[in-house]
Amino acid sequence: MARKTKKTKAQINKQLWDRANTSHRTKWQSASQKSYDFYLNEQLTKEEEAMLEESGMPTFIINRVTPIVEIMKYFVTANNPRWKAVGVTGDDTDVAQVHSDITDYCWHLSNGKSIYSQVALDALTKGIGFFMVDVDPDMDRGMGEVLFKRLEPYDVYVDPASKDFLFRDASFISIRKNLSRTRLINMFPRFSAKIKKVESGNEVVSYSQRDLDRSISVQQEDITLGISQDAEDDDILAYYETYKKVKFPYRNVFIKVDPTPAKMKLIKDNVQKEMEKFQQEIEVGLKEKELQLQNALQAGEMIPERAQLELQKAQEMSQQALKEKEMQLTSAAQDEATVIDQQIMTEKNFKILSESKEMANNIVDSIKFYENRIVLVASVGDEVLLHESTLEISEYPIIPVPYMYTGTPYPMSAVTPLIGKQQEINKAHQIMLHNANLASNLRWMYEEGSVPEEEWERYSSAPGALLKYRQGFAAPTPILPAPINNAFFSVVQEGKQDAEYIAGVPSAMMGFTSQQAETYRGLLANDEFGTRRLKAWMGSIVEPALEHLGKCFQMISQKHYTAEKVFRIVQPEAGQRPDQDKESRINIPIYNDYGKAIGMFRDYNSARFDVRLIAGATMPINRWALLEEYFKWFQAGLIDDIAMIAETDIRNKKSIVERKSMYSQMQGQISSMEESLKDKEGTIETLERQLVQAGIKMKVGEASNEVRKDVLQTEAQQKLLRGMLKSEFEKEKIKIQNEVKQTEE
Repeated sequence: MARKTKKTKAQINKQLWDRANTSHRTKWQSASQKSYDFYLNEQLTKEEEAMLEESGMPTFIINRVTPIVEIMKYFVTANNPRWKAVGVTGDDTDVAQVHSDITDYCWHLSNGKSIYSQVALDALTKGIGFFMVDVDPDMDRGMGEVLFKRLEPYDVYVDPASKDFLFRDASFISIRKNLSRTRLINMFPRFSAKIKKVESGNEVVSYSQRDLDRSISVQQEDITLGISQDAEDDDILAYYETYKKVKFPYRNVFIKVDPTPAKMKLIKDNVQKEMEKFQQEIEVGLKEKELQLQNALQAGEMIPERAQLELQKAQEMSQQALKEKEMQLTSAAQDEATVIDQQIMTEKNFKILSESKEMANNIVDSIKFYENRIVLVASVGDEVLLHESTLEISEYPIIPVPYMYTGTPYPMSAVTPLIGKQQEINKAHQIMLHNANLASNLRWMYEEGSVPEEEWERYSSAPGALLKYRQGFAAPTPILPAPINNAFFSVVQEGKQDAEYIAGVPSAMMGFTSQQAETYRGLLANDEFGTRRLKAWMGSIVEPALEHLGKCFQMISQKHYTAEKVFRIVQPEAGQRPDQDKESRINIPIYNDYGKAIGMFRDYNSARFDVRLIAGATMPINRWALLEEYFKWFQAGLIDDIAMIAETDIRNKKSIVERKSMYSQMQGQISSMEESLKDKEGTIETLERQLVQAGIKMKVGEASNEVRKDVLQTEAQQKLLRGMLKSEFEKEKIKIQNEVKQTEE
């Protein structure tokens, strides 16, 4: 396949735009522009205005469209969208939280609130709005920042075959802008030579029904059309920027990573230490076995030959155990040393790796797969290619937000169904005012020559004027207008109600209530039921689009923020003090003892997490209903008074919270001191009881000593008495023996 030239690529870029610029899109843009004109109070064509003026009728309008659109926009964009990042593994949880902070930082940096409001307005008035996630490489002193942007819907051309409301199935999305040559050179200074050679003559088409000379509003197309075509440097050029979704081949490669010499030495040292411990255990076991055999020999339970055989057998088993243990430890060490790293690489890089002699043997396995990548081609006219690049993302950075999705890239706006009713209201008001003008400024029928015409034209409507007519002629007769039909008043009132019904925006949402007083609960119920159609659009279209926007931002930000960076969050999360900013850091380098970077803490690029939109985060909150719920929680003891005050709109609530915190702190200190005092009083009572008990014990001890003393004295006396009795007994015994001996002699 022949390689395409730069000129060919530019021609293909133009052809893709031609493919999307169909008659269906022209029809859609014309209807969309009409809806937008009605929103901007441009509700009469040049022909309609000329006919009204010719008939002497007023050309004013009563715009019912703009208030309805504005309240719908408020409901959708009342709060900033909030995304939550959920880590795939436990190691990714910390980085996932940091990603939420990065999203808040970039949203604030992009003025996301205004961007979101403009995109929602585009969806309501033009049928579709577009977000875009882009990188400004010049911000942050050349480090670049990821930004949220808004695209003009009329500049975006989508593959007509797309059937997904987020255009994820589109084969291409093209952006065409009519820009001056000077602006293009300022946008792409390195391509200035190419841009200067581009021939002008590109058509600038307007689909507006307005007469630009008499219009009361100014739109982007007016500015483009107003650029002078005389000067060469200011002529209009067509700039094309096409995003294509292409399948690229990739490899999931498993590579064996050899350990470093330092790691190998550490592994050997660990094996040697484990072997020394195991050898000591073996030696102790042998000594125990030898002692058992000696005891058996001495007891006659075993003959010497058998004992020698058992000892030899034990020694052999010990040696075998040492070898097996060494092999086991060595094998485990080898398994630990053999690290399998998983890498995703392009087919081109895999080919280079497999052809390398050093790395080819380390490839364990590889799995080929295909993944979407976005190819960006930018060109001017149909011949000049500015640049072509492959974005490392799998989804388009252009995110649509349609209003009434029709199954095609051409959705309907919220204004389109209101145009008929708006025209009906305008016509009824014009007729009623015209009738009132006729009734206040009478027309006269007179015979020719009967009155001085200039005098009558001047003074016929003046209060108290005396008008003369010539004698011989009949007096002029006033021509009274026909009474206005009461049906016109019904048409106006019903038209207003029908417009609100069609849009799904009741009067209560705009602050208009019935004369009959309604209860607080009734107002909340009306607010809940009256916004169901808007909530349905939010749940089925807007929130999925915002979630897709968060995922696209994740892909782009992870590819861009690869260096160490500190993000300062100007608007901290709920629950934080309003006077405190929040800091988050990513890609923090980890150094070894030699000052060499060996890794990164909070590695943002490699972290895996899923991004989800918090449902209902953008919708308005009824403050009174919320405060009522908070008060119930406070009464139930679920929250404290400080949390209750933080959710109110009380003036100087910051100082009130600080004082409450100080009072709570002081009360805590007082309670702590009271508890300490109670503890000390209890200690004193305990000591007193212990002293009383100690006195009783002392007296018991003294009595016991006295008793023990008496016992000892008694025992001594008894011992002395026994001794004396024994002595007397011995004397009597000797005396009796002598007497018996004398008797025998």
